[in-house]
Amino acid sequence: MSPSELVDQLTTHTVLSAAPREELAWLADHGVVRQLATGDVLSARDATVAGMYVLLAGHIAMFVQRPSGREKTMEWRTGDVLGALPYSRLSSPPGDTIAQEPSTLLAIDRSLFPALIGECHQVTAILVHRMVDRARLFTSSDLRTEKMASLGKLSAGLAHELNNPAAAIERSAAVLDDRLAQAERATRVLCKARLDEEQLAAIEAMRSSCLASRAGGVLSPLQRAEREETLADWLAAHALDETLSPLLAETAVTLDALDRIAGQVDGDALDAVLRWAAAGCAVRELASEIQEAAMRITGLVQAVKGFTHMDQATMAEPLDLPTNLANTVTVLKSKARRKEVAVAIDVEPGLPRVLGFVGELNQVWSNLIDNALDAVATGGRIDVTARCESTHVVVRVIDDGPGIQPDVQARIFEPFFSTKPVGQGTGLGLDIVRRLLQHNDATIEVESVPGRTEFRVRLRVAAAPMESAS
Repeated sequence: MSPSELVDQLTTHTVLSAAPREELAWLADHGVVRQLATGDVLSARDATVAGMYVLLAGHIAMFVQRPSGREKTMEWRTGDVLGALPYSRLSSPPGDTIAQEPSTLLAIDRSLFPALIGECHQVTAILVHRMVDRARLFTSSDLRTEKMASLGKLSAGLAHELNNPAAAIERSAAVLDDRLAQAERATRVLCKARLDEEQLAAIEAMRSSCLASRAGGVLSPLQRAEREETLADWLAAHALDETLSPLLAETAVTLDALDRIAGQVDGDALDAVLRWAAAGCAVRELASEIQEAAMRITGLVQAVKGFTHMDQATMAEPLDLPTNLANTVTVLKSKARRKEVAVAIDVEPGLPRVLGFVGELNQVWSNLIDNALDAVATGGRIDVTARCESTHVVVRVIDDGPGIQPDVQARIFEPFFSTKPVGQGTGLGLDIVRRLLQHNDATIEVESVPGRTEFRVRLRVAAAPMESAS
């Protein structure tokens, strides 16, 4: 391709066509035309970007290794510009930039950028606008990626947390159906027994004894076995079915209460009374267990709703920080439990509300606590504290992990920087945290030594509403 033909092609380039022909000629004179075959790597992950590339024809894409696998994050087609741009701080790409089809580029070495800025004013202006657009696109992509990663962690943790109460409800409901059937059979027998008022009163007293609170609370396995054996002996002595003993052992009935009812009712009627009373107690206990499990599920749903903040605010608003922190710890509890990590929240009483966007701040707490869980060893500890300091509330997330090396501390808030193995971290978490806190007019600092790492977030206290004049 001759220089004049190259300039002619640049005049029809989507990005650069508005620039004067003499500036496009400067690019043609100082650039090098490169040809890429399908699969050729233009820039490798973490390698220094050699310069700017004007894509004359073809299709190029960037692939970044995420925890979920290799992901296409950016792509450029004929008429785009990629690579480093004037005034850009980009030194190395976060992924591999690979040709998706045979492609032709005009490469401008980054050593020529000072001359380009001096000679090609309009090209430079176009490229600066392009850089701003690219930064906005990267930011949107980063936030979306981090949000999806957080949602993945949230869904995994939520599924684990919901499993126990859901299984408890299913188990209790199955037993409840059996106990209700037993109660119905016993009721039919009692209806045929034609009991008098004194016998009915004795049965009611016996039922009350079954429902009474058991002294000593929950029985140990050994205590329960001893109680079943004692009750089986009583049933045998009264010529009753000894298989009733496990059912009666679940109640608080005493031997004295059994002796009293045996003095009023005997035979099949006594067997029916005992089965009816035991089934009734079991029904109440199972209903209580189902209610408790359902309340646990409701609490989890409320915590998740608060964490994800389904009703997104469009303006910063006064926030209840203790609730936000508690919701975040709740949705991460399963991960903490798997590692046997103690997570403690210590909030100053009467903590003032802070001003911010609840959904964004919940993302901050999630990232910081999740990183701490990754850092600590099994059996470790994380402390989340919140204190009012003058016009700010300071939230600290402290872990007893191995700490962060001094040379690493200076880079942890950089985009795509990660100390985790490839594929186990996006390198976006703390960069996202920093950006979200900037949007909330907040700051973050870190101090770390072996055995203690502290991330410190400072948030503005929300101004108290002015009282109306009387």
